[in-house]
Amino acid sequence: EWLRHNHQNDPAFDNVILHVVFEEDEPVRTSTGSRIPGLELKNRIPDKLWTRYLQWQHGQHWIPCQTMIDQVGDLHRSMWLDRLLVERLQAKTSQIGERLAANGNDWEETFYQFLARNFGLTANAGVFEELAVSIPQRILARHKDQLLQLEALLFGQSGLLHDAPEEEYTRQLRSEYEFLRKKYKLTPLPATRWKWGRLHPGNFPTVRLAQFARLVQQSAHLFSKILEVEEQADVEALFSVELDGYWKTHFTFGKPVEKGPKRLGPDTIRLLTINSIAPFLFYYGSTMGEEVYKDKALHLLEQRQPEKNHLIKGWEALGWKAANAFETQALLHLKKNYCDQRQCLHCAIGAELLK
Repeated sequence: EWLRHNHQNDPAFDNVILHVVFEEDEPVRTSTGSRIPGLELKNRIPDKLWTRYLQWQHGQHWIPCQTMIDQVGDLHRSMWLDRLLVERLQAKTSQIGERLAANGNDWEETFYQFLARNFGLTANAGVFEELAVSIPQRILARHKDQLLQLEALLFGQSGLLHDAPEEEYTRQLRSEYEFLRKKYKLTPLPATRWKWGRLHPGNFPTVRLAQFARLVQQSAHLFSKILEVEEQADVEALFSVELDGYWKTHFTFGKPVEKGPKRLGPDTIRLLTINSIAPFLFYYGSTMGEEVYKDKALHLLEQRQPEKNHLIKGWEALGWKAANAFETQALLHLKKNYCDQRQCLHCAIGAELLK
């Protein structure tokens, strides 16, 4: 490695006093020609541990240490999951910092954009975020007392209003949007950006936009409200928006149904807590030096039910059943960033099992 990276010709490495390698196949020197003492680890590592490590690195199990995972104590597991969750939140908050800077350190605007992204779920996350960027939160806040205007702004900007069937409701939306579009010099997104395939009707873009309009109407400055929450029940109350009027009998424009969408479900609120609320509280606490907000983020995740997906089922099959969203988030981070990458030596579980 020393020679391959050409360190022998780089004066920056002349201060190295010891070269530690698994096997020293040849001595290494500085740019001045001085030999650097080497420490070979090959004969200092027990054969049993080295063999185990190689098996982990080249094995085909779902996680490298799968056959030994039951030997990990509850305390050791709990401490490592705590650390993993913090790592995961820190990774998520790096994106928040970049967007916050782009928004001139406007926390409300930045939270609004991230919340919009997660409102779109996986299928429409990107276009929902683009929509939020195209129509700033401060504009929506000016119209929070007029639901029709909020809906007109969101449906108009989404591009979905353009080809909506002609009926009284859509005529009202178009009339409002045309006036507001000119007033704020808005450019709508292409309707083709939205995805509909394989979505449950309750997750159709039209339903999500209607729910988002109700949420803005109920709490225009959402981030200020988020800073005040103490328990998950506070989050439930804040996001408890129910549709009525046109959207009580429609999943999309022009197609009435007997029983339409009603309110945001617990699974959606859980996702918003995990992907928007907790990361923002954690980042805000870190940025402002206020531990209380970081603690709130962790507390909210502890109160949420565990997620359900194939990765969590994989951990359950190994006997690691998560008690809440705090632990599922940590387990997802462990699988993606340690197990799948074979980073066993950097993992507290791997290090423990290699003793």
